Amino acid sequence: MAKTKKKTTPKKGSARKSTSRPKPRSTKSSERDRTSIGSPFRTLTPYLAVNDARKAIDWYRQTLGAKEVSRMNTPDGKILHCELLVGDSRFMLSDIFPGADFVDPKLVGSCVTIHVHAKNIDELYHRAVENGAQVTMPLENQFWGDRYGKIRDPFGHVWSFGYPAKMSKQERDAKAKAAMATFSADAQM
Repeated sequence: MAKTKKKTTPKKGSARKSTSRPKPRSTKSSERDRTSIGSPFRTLTPYLAVNDARKAIDWYRQTLGAKEVSRMNTPDGKILHCELLVGDSRFMLSDIFPGADFVDPKLVGSCVTIHVHAKNIDELYHRAVENGAQVTMPLENQFWGDRYGKIRDPFGHVWSFGYPAKMSKQERDAKAKAAMATFSADAQM
């Protein structure tokens, strides 16, 4: 005679295993911007150090449309800490202070690139150049399929701008072939 499994009900206070799918994440801005610890920050958040943070804040507002979230000043008016919001992403910045481990990127160069991914990439890139940024890579359709370019802002930080490009397969293939030829030539040097 075959044994049948006896149905049991969970004990009071124990969790019943759910077979339903997890609920979709909320699309409400206030809920979407929070992480599991209740912070509006993403997992990685850049912290920039500059000389003359006040001018930098104004430049990021004018150029990238940044909105100031918070600011702490020192008694002499320098920026101890500032949080800015561009699109759905925050970044922080401060003035460079004696004894801090920050180094002025205008003096030593930046070893990090901050990437901006937005539909209005041409507008943002050209506004940055008009506001004094140095072009380090012209904004063009690239072989990997993005419209992409890079600038160095007036405070020494490097920014890249990219968004999927509208280009034919032939254009993309031709750009890939040219790029790979350049990489091969560089390797032979």
